[in-house]
Amino acid sequence: MDLLYFVVFVSVLIFIHEAGHFAFAKIFGVKVLTFSVGFGPKLVKIRGRETEYCVGLLPFGGFVKMLEEGKSREAILPEDRLRTFESQKLWKRIVIVLAGPAMNVLFPVLLYTSVFYEDREFRSPVVGAVVPDRPADGKLMPEDRILSIDGHAVASFPEVQELFATRSGKPVRVVVQRDGATLDVDMVPVEEIEELEPKELDMVERVGRVGISPSFSAPVIGVPRTDSPAYRAGLRTFDQIKSVNGRTIDRFVDLVHILTKSRGDTLTVTYMRPVKTEGGLFELAVMEMGVVTLTPLAREDVGAHIDDWPSRERDVLSRTGIETSDMYVAFVPEGSSEWLAGLRAGDRVVSLDGVPQRLFAGMKQRLIADAARPHELVWTREGERKSGTFQLRKEQWQDEVGQPYARYVFRTNHWAPKAKDETVPNEHRLAYALKKGSLETIAVVRFIGVGFVRVFQGRVSLATVSGPITLYDVAGQAGAKGTRYFVWAMAVTSVNLGLINLLPIPVLDGGHLVFFLLEGIRRRPLSLRTREVASLVGMSVLMLLMALAFKNDVTRKWDTIRAQVMELVT
Repeated sequence: MDLLYFVVFVSVLIFIHEAGHFAFAKIFGVKVLTFSVGFGPKLVKIRGRETEYCVGLLPFGGFVKMLEEGKSREAILPEDRLRTFESQKLWKRIVIVLAGPAMNVLFPVLLYTSVFYEDREFRSPVVGAVVPDRPADGKLMPEDRILSIDGHAVASFPEVQELFATRSGKPVRVVVQRDGATLDVDMVPVEEIEELEPKELDMVERVGRVGISPSFSAPVIGVPRTDSPAYRAGLRTFDQIKSVNGRTIDRFVDLVHILTKSRGDTLTVTYMRPVKTEGGLFELAVMEMGVVTLTPLAREDVGAHIDDWPSRERDVLSRTGIETSDMYVAFVPEGSSEWLAGLRAGDRVVSLDGVPQRLFAGMKQRLIADAARPHELVWTREGERKSGTFQLRKEQWQDEVGQPYARYVFRTNHWAPKAKDETVPNEHRLAYALKKGSLETIAVVRFIGVGFVRVFQGRVSLATVSGPITLYDVAGQAGAKGTRYFVWAMAVTSVNLGLINLLPIPVLDGGHLVFFLLEGIRRRPLSLRTREVASLVGMSVLMLLMALAFKNDVTRKWDTIRAQVMELVT
C-alpha cells in the first residue's frame, strides 16, 4: 500500500509541474513533441495530433520535450520554424520555464483550500478561561461572549484570535455580552514570540495575545482541606460532578454558579470518581458513581460583592472547600527530580520560586523557560504545607530526519479535562478556505525558503537533505493517516519541489532562467557549447546532491535495512 501512496504522491506533483511547462508552451504556440510523467520504459503511450503522451516506469521525474533547433534529429519543417522554443521572445521563454515551478507553488493553494473547506464549525467567541496575569485577567470573565473588537464584529473564536494577533501593544476596545448586558472593555494585547519548529531555522512569529481560551473546564474538583464541608460530605480531589439537585453539570462554571447561589441549603451531589485498577499490562482507572449531600456554609457577609469570576471562585472555596482541579498533580514519574523532592499525586501546587501559581500550564511554561537552574516548589497535601527543590531533566531526542537535539522535560502532569466546546457554523466556507489556503501556502514557501538559506549558511546540517526513501516513508505514513494528512504532506512537498527547481543549477529550471538573464544582459544567447558545458556541470552537481540525499536516507534507515537483510539471509 505504501508503494501505491508513493506513486500517486510523486506522480501528481510531477504531472502538475510538467503541466505548467506544457500549458504555456501551447499557449505561446510552441510545438510540444512529448509530455512524459516518469522516466524509463513507457508503460502507457498515447499519440495525440502532434504530441506523444507517456507514463514512464520510474516515477522520479518527467519532462516536456519541445521542438528546439540543434536538438531535433530531423530537419525542422518551414511551417514549424516559428514554433520552436528558441524562436520565442525572451519573456515567453522565461514564462514557459517559470510555469513549472510556479504550478508547484500554486498547486498547494488548491490542496490546502480543499482541506480547510472541511472546517464546517468553529469554536464560538465565548471566553472559557482567562489566563492569570495576562491583559484579560480581571477584565474578561468565563462565559463572556465577545461581540466585536475595535468595531470589527466577530462570529467565531478564530476571528477573535486573528484580530488580537495583529494588535500587540495597541489599546483595543472589546465589546462583550455578560449576564444579558453589553459592556465595553479596554485592554492592550501583549506581544508573544512563538518559536517555530524546527528550532534550527531560527524562525519566530510575533503575535498579540490577551490570555483567553474558548475551552471550559469540566466539573472536576479539587478539595484542598480535610476540614471543609466538601471533604466531610465525602467528596475528594478529581471527583467529576455530574449533577446537583438533579440538574446536570457539564462545566465547572455551572457548578460555581449553583454553589454561589446556595444560602446554606443542603444539596444532593452526584459524582464520578476515578478508581485505579491493578493487573494486566496497563494501569487503568474506572469511574465509580457516588451520591453525597453537601451543605455549604452560610455566607457571613450577605452583601459581599460576588459578581466577578474571582470573587465567585473564592466564595465557593471558602463555603464548600471546592475549587478547580487544575493545580492538583495527577501524575509524578517515580524517580524523577520532582518525585525525589517529595511531590506526589494528589498534591496541590501553591507556588514556584516564591511566585503563587494559578494555572498549571503557565507554571510549566515558567519552568521550561528557565530550565537550567534549580526551582523551589511549594505544595499542600490535605492542607499541610510542604516544599522541595528540584531541577528539570535534560533529555536527548532525535527529530524526524535523525538529527539529535536536547530539551528539558517536565513529565509531572495534572488532570483537568475540558468540557465539550460550544461551536458555531462556518457560514462562508469557500471564502474562508481560499484565504486560509493562500496564507498556509505563503507560510510554507517562507518556511522552505528559510530552510534553503540556513543550509547554505551552514546553520542547518546537510544531513537534513532527504531523498526518495524519506519521501517514500512520508507518502506511506501520510496515506495511512488519512486523506487530510496525505493532501497536507503533498502540499508541502509540492512547494519544496517548486523551489528546488528554481535553484540556479543548469539542467534545472532555475539554471535556464540564469541563461535567459545572461541573454538579456548580453543581447544574444549563450553559445551552444557554453550551455552544454554548464549543463554537464549542473548535472554533476545534481548527481552529488542526489547521492548525498540517498546516503542520508540510508543512514537514517540503516538499522531497519540491516534487520530486513538479516531476516532474508537467515
